[in-house]
Amino acid sequence: MNNGNSRKLYDLALQYIPDGVNSPVRAFKGVGGNPLFFSAGEGAYLIDADGNRYVDYVGAWGPLILGHCHDKVISALQDQLAKGIGYGASTEAEVEIATKICELVPSIEQVRLVTSGTEATMSAIRLARGYTKRDKIVKFEGCYHGHVDGLLVKAGSGALTLGEPDSAGVPKAYTDLTYVLPYNDIPALQELFADQGDELACVIIEPIAGNMNCVIPSQDFLQSLRDLCSKHGSVLIFDEVMTGFRVALGGAQSVFGITPDLTTLGKVIGGGLPVGAFGGKREIMAMIAPSGPVYQAGTLSGSPLAVAAGLTMLNTISEAGFYDELGNTAKTLVDGLKERAAAAGVPFTTNQIGGMFGCFFSEEETITSFAQVIRNDTAKFQSYFHDMLNNGVYLAPSAFEAGFVSAAHGKTEIQQTLEAAEIAFGNLCS
Repeated sequence: MNNGNSRKLYDLALQYIPDGVNSPVRAFKGVGGNPLFFSAGEGAYLIDADGNRYVDYVGAWGPLILGHCHDKVISALQDQLAKGIGYGASTEAEVEIATKICELVPSIEQVRLVTSGTEATMSAIRLARGYTKRDKIVKFEGCYHGHVDGLLVKAGSGALTLGEPDSAGVPKAYTDLTYVLPYNDIPALQELFADQGDELACVIIEPIAGNMNCVIPSQDFLQSLRDLCSKHGSVLIFDEVMTGFRVALGGAQSVFGITPDLTTLGKVIGGGLPVGAFGGKREIMAMIAPSGPVYQAGTLSGSPLAVAAGLTMLNTISEAGFYDELGNTAKTLVDGLKERAAAAGVPFTTNQIGGMFGCFFSEEETITSFAQVIRNDTAKFQSYFHDMLNNGVYLAPSAFEAGFVSAAHGKTEIQQTLEAAEIAFGNLCS
């Protein structure tokens, strides 16, 4: 494919933007080559600056569950644009989307809108500390909760891709209060709580990890986590910025039947526009200013545009049968990928839940831990990524990112993807 315009844009961007990108994972550091620059999205497709079309499995990193430029979302945005882009004041639509979120996720009794997932997780942790009057927190290897200082310890996603799991510029005093445990490891969890349980303000976890590729927890692991937090009075935070309304209408917590104390949301609730939220038990949320002593604020929180798009998105995905069809499409995709990898003799494993999936070049049949993820053959992924790209399929440019299917992906798109994969797997063995 001709990528001349993308190359020119990248060269220009390098002069004015650090490394030419505004988010590290866009830089193609994990796959080699130069990043693409995109000009449009249509349904299941992205179109780059050279006019090349790609079946898109990134979906703006999850939120475009209806695909690009869905007519209902665009219509909602056009209606709001005619009324204004922002007021810095409360609107009726904020109440409507808050009501909808609380209806769809019963563990959320009250919710506050913010402008990003990072802001949501940062605020939820501050709230948990204020509520418990404790300082120490727990996270898990490979889980990424935004670029919050105290959470950039063995983080996933972009940090893994760059080979720098810890960030410079973070004072050691911040991370001294953060304990990091292996994902899906019940004995490690029990040991820490036995030693430090009564000093832990909260535990934050991706209930399905999506920032070390897609790793699904065991039911026993999440239940043990819930039980230990309840026993020791620690706040359990489910970071559903990626999984909320993506894997199921009620999020990952509805899939596993586990009730967190606080939940962070993002992505889908803005219909693709920048947004985030955190919410949970009424007694905990009562601690937030102005009613409580835990300060949190945001000038553009509840952006009328983001709320209009998000509310339209939530109403659309609430329609009967939506998630059954989405899950079936994703399953058809990963089953087809496994079949073609096996036919080519390429070690290949997948995880899939709802419209979210992960692919690993690994001999291991099931991937459930960070340790297994980092043994993934990244050299094979790099070759696979570029072959898929050259044959019109856009995957996340990192072996440590989940993939996403949208409602716009149909039989044509899946077939095109599987044909490209057959070529890519074949080239790995040639």
